[in-house]
Amino acid sequence: MPDPIAEALNIPSLFNSPLNPMQIILSLAMALLIGGAIFIVYKKTFGGVLYSRTFNLSLILLTMVTTLVLLLINNNLTMSLGMVGALSIIRFRTAVKDPMDTAFMFWAVSEGMALGAQFFDVALIGMAVIGVVMVVISLFKARGSMPYLLILHYHEQANGHVKGLIKQLPRTRVRSRTAQRDGLELTVEVRLRDEETAVVDRFLRIEGVYDATLIAHQGDLVS
Repeated sequence: MPDPIAEALNIPSLFNSPLNPMQIILSLAMALLIGGAIFIVYKKTFGGVLYSRTFNLSLILLTMVTTLVLLLINNNLTMSLGMVGALSIIRFRTAVKDPMDTAFMFWAVSEGMALGAQFFDVALIGMAVIGVVMVVISLFKARGSMPYLLILHYHEQANGHVKGLIKQLPRTRVRSRTAQRDGLELTVEVRLRDEETAVVDRFLRIEGVYDATLIAHQGDLVS
């Protein structure tokens, strides 16, 4: 639709996009809504060691930016080729340590692609199905045991009692053993439930144990 103000002033129209401005606003609003839902699902199902709010907020922006990019290239072949060339020279150096974070990034990008292509039904159904799957997986994971690192610092004379108590723990794996002048330091990988973490107090009751530390571990034990 020609812009009468631009024609009267003999200047290029500011609204020369084939898309309706309300359609653009609706797509970005939907992206904000679905990105916020991804934000909530990530926060509720996070199972790592350190939660990053910055990364979680970036999922909302990633959904909206992807929607905007798809809106630009959806009806313009020249723009799409130029956008592909521009994105190909950009290097993303942010390291993603948890594979689940990568999955959430792909989820946000996929939702943005569906919204940018005006497939609102696909975006909403995908959001609902994947969100429910993630919540169910997190519930099953919360009921099971979690991996921990047990770090013990003790005198050599207490070695036998310490090993005996370690054998009573489920699924243990010795990761390192360090000999020091004041004793030994042992790092053990173990799986425990939340109500079983008090086992660390039992090590302190052994004569010759200086300290015992239990640290949440993001990896998984190898059986």
